[in-house]
Amino acid sequence: MTPKSLITILSDRNRSLDERRYIVLTVFATFAFLASTISNCLIHEHTVECVVHAVMTLLTPLSLFICVKINKYGIGVFFAVFEILFVMMPVCFFYGGEIRGGLIPWFAFSFLYIGMVTRKHFRILALLGLIIESYVFFVESFQGSIIVNVHSYAQFYGDTLTSMFIVGIYIFVACWVIGYISEKESEYARHQAEQIEELNRSQNRFFSSMSHEIRTPINTIIGLNEMILKEAVTDEVAEDAASIQAASKMLLTTINDILDMSKIESGKMEIVPVVYKLGDLLSEVVGMVWMNAKEKGLEFKIDVDDSIPRELFGDEVRIKQILINVLNNAVKYTEKGSVSLAIRWVKGDDNKADIIFTIKDTGIGIKRESIPYLFTAFKRVDETKNRYIEGTGLGLAIVKEFVDLMGGEVSVNSIYTKGSEFVIRIPQGISDEKKIGEVLIESKKTMAKSQHFKHIFEAPDARVLIVDDNESNLMVAEKLLKDTKVKIDTALSGEEALRYTIHEKYDAIFMDHLMPEMDGIECFHAIHSQVGGYNKTTPIIALTANAGSDLKALYAREGFEGYVLKPVTGEVLEAELAKHLPKELIKFTNDVSYEMRAEVAKSDVKKNIIISSDSVCDVPKATLEHYEIPILPYHIYVRDGDFLDGLEAESDSVLSYIVDEEEEVQTDAPSVEEYEAFFAEQLSRAHSVIHITMAKYASTGYERALEAASTFDSVTVIDSGHLSGGMGMVVVHAARRAREGADEDTIISELEVVKKRVRTSCYVGNTDYLCKKGWVGKTANRVAKTLSLHPVMVLKRSRMKLGGFRVGDSERSIEKYVKSMLDTFNNIDKSMILVEYAGVDDDVLEHVKKCIKDNIKFEKIVIQKASSTIAANCGEGAVGLMYLMER
Repeated sequence: MTPKSLITILSDRNRSLDERRYIVLTVFATFAFLASTISNCLIHEHTVECVVHAVMTLLTPLSLFICVKINKYGIGVFFAVFEILFVMMPVCFFYGGEIRGGLIPWFAFSFLYIGMVTRKHFRILALLGLIIESYVFFVESFQGSIIVNVHSYAQFYGDTLTSMFIVGIYIFVACWVIGYISEKESEYARHQAEQIEELNRSQNRFFSSMSHEIRTPINTIIGLNEMILKEAVTDEVAEDAASIQAASKMLLTTINDILDMSKIESGKMEIVPVVYKLGDLLSEVVGMVWMNAKEKGLEFKIDVDDSIPRELFGDEVRIKQILINVLNNAVKYTEKGSVSLAIRWVKGDDNKADIIFTIKDTGIGIKRESIPYLFTAFKRVDETKNRYIEGTGLGLAIVKEFVDLMGGEVSVNSIYTKGSEFVIRIPQGISDEKKIGEVLIESKKTMAKSQHFKHIFEAPDARVLIVDDNESNLMVAEKLLKDTKVKIDTALSGEEALRYTIHEKYDAIFMDHLMPEMDGIECFHAIHSQVGGYNKTTPIIALTANAGSDLKALYAREGFEGYVLKPVTGEVLEAELAKHLPKELIKFTNDVSYEMRAEVAKSDVKKNIIISSDSVCDVPKATLEHYEIPILPYHIYVRDGDFLDGLEAESDSVLSYIVDEEEEVQTDAPSVEEYEAFFAEQLSRAHSVIHITMAKYASTGYERALEAASTFDSVTVIDSGHLSGGMGMVVVHAARRAREGADEDTIISELEVVKKRVRTSCYVGNTDYLCKKGWVGKTANRVAKTLSLHPVMVLKRSRMKLGGFRVGDSERSIEKYVKSMLDTFNNIDKSMILVEYAGVDDDVLEHVKKCIKDNIKFEKIVIQKASSTIAANCGEGAVGLMYLMER
């Protein structure tokens, strides 16, 4: 291998850095072996060692050449390591004078070479082999048990010095070359990064330019089209004009999405908070979505909490964009039914609040496996079903980025083919704490046919200057303001505008930004500092095709009083002008509200959190109703069919079936599909659901609920760690804290503590049924009945375990059970104890109550019949005690 070919290989970036490092180290190792061979032949007469070094000097470059040719880097590394461990080092040790034969520097060589060329697990194996080999050689050399060639101290120093020079030069040169390669790679990487950054800048310039250039003709199309809609035209013309309007806005939305994604990818997207009125924002959003929903025959519902502060502080533009994207998606993927928007809020600290937007539809839904990809740019889920639905796949990706930038959260709950729900939580500042009240949603959108926009004011004495380098834009703006009767002058450049302002006083000026020679910002400052000019205090509004909240912030910093984005409608242009004209010049028309109301269908106010559970929680019915805890029933399977726990089957009937019919009863948790439907129903009433299940090792309910919850972002499944009444105590605590207004994280963390405080146990009066179920052997059952043994089950770490036996008849054994359960701990919470029973008469219950009172004076003793599921699993004559430990 010539130096030229070596340099070519080292410069070849198609080869990995590891491969090039191997080539460098192996080439220089060849020279090191050659130098060692020569030194051994000239200085010492170690024939065997010389031969081995000579063979390695030939084989090493040969194997390297073959590996480079066939491009099998791994084989070369394996061969080189094998040579070092099993050929070079053993031969040098046994025939070169052991450790005193100059072997120590070659150990350093071996550690360096193997460490640099090997990878992953092979590196560890090779390192271990070299360590073991080194240890064995040093021990053998110290003990002197194997001596082939004994070196004198003079030879030892000579060999070591020679080896040190050879290995030292090898290490120096190899590290130098590898450092050079790494430096070149770093330089190349920096160059690549600079190129990528320049590419990103070029891309951003292109997208910004594209946005500006496309917005300019769209401004003309939309503006002139609006003038057509204002005229008394035929229905056919009006319908065509409406189609043009819709197509133009669809194109505009696509441009905005591309521009925003470009900024997000380059890290240039910024959040620009301003004070805004939530009612106005909702009016504009609804106005843009309402017509699309109506055209598809969908019901559009809006539900706004009237206690939300009316003025907030945040990025109004981005929030508006988020809502429009999600609502448009909902309309797009819904063929029949409804789309709804609900707004709630949660008061925070330091004049902050979380605004919660919930968008729900009855559309096609989202497959569970597609949800992780929902917010991926350019990705459209379920392409087969959605291939005829228009879109770029950017909308939801942009929503997620905006929400993250604002420190918010977005979650998705969906059942495929049944609909979806997006919950968007965005923290906002509170600017005005006055309540928003009942919101009248006004359209900010021009309607087709007879419902088109009508001018809102007239100001015949007002004078306005419009500055734009595009004649079409000037013509559109003039026509859009025609009905206001405002006197309008137009200028095609900044210089022309200055000629107007030096002689004429204007009440407002609309200024384009990107103009040749003198741009809008330069013209703005020139007008306000114009010597002898009449417009130093005239409000100047940016009227530009440059989109983005960062540019809006730029204009605000420069001193512009307003910002209007092209393409512009007459409504927006008039509304902006009305803000800045002197009030005495404005005469409002009778159509000032220019309202197109959305169809508001007030629904029940959604809760923040719902606590739900399964029928096995055994919470008294009155308590369930008081805390509004929804329950999903377990299944009871008997020979005659499948019955729902608590709805179609009660514990008494189940026990009588067991005793009278001598039939085995099977129970099972709800299916995954039942949990999914249950969660979907609860999410129609709340923003989030906490579902509490039986102990996970006692039932399949936890696993099934967890699988179903994976479809929803707003459902949390909690293992109560208990069953029956103990589980019910956990459920009631969660429901009480939710009623008190605790947030989801607080409730979940508290439940972990409550679960540890609850104690659950069960006294089994009759082991016959347990024997029938196979939980107790026949021999054990006979022994228990003969000796009057009654098992006591206790729950530990989500598992029911045998806690011992109580001896005696029913009355005596129950006394022992109660005493043992209440005497075990000194720190029992005496506020309440729950007694649960199955197949027990009133006399036994009274006896249980007496035993409890004899041991501890509880403030309240609650008697609760077990659910049919629990009764079917413990049999007749069962009594359970559940209580809390003190904090």
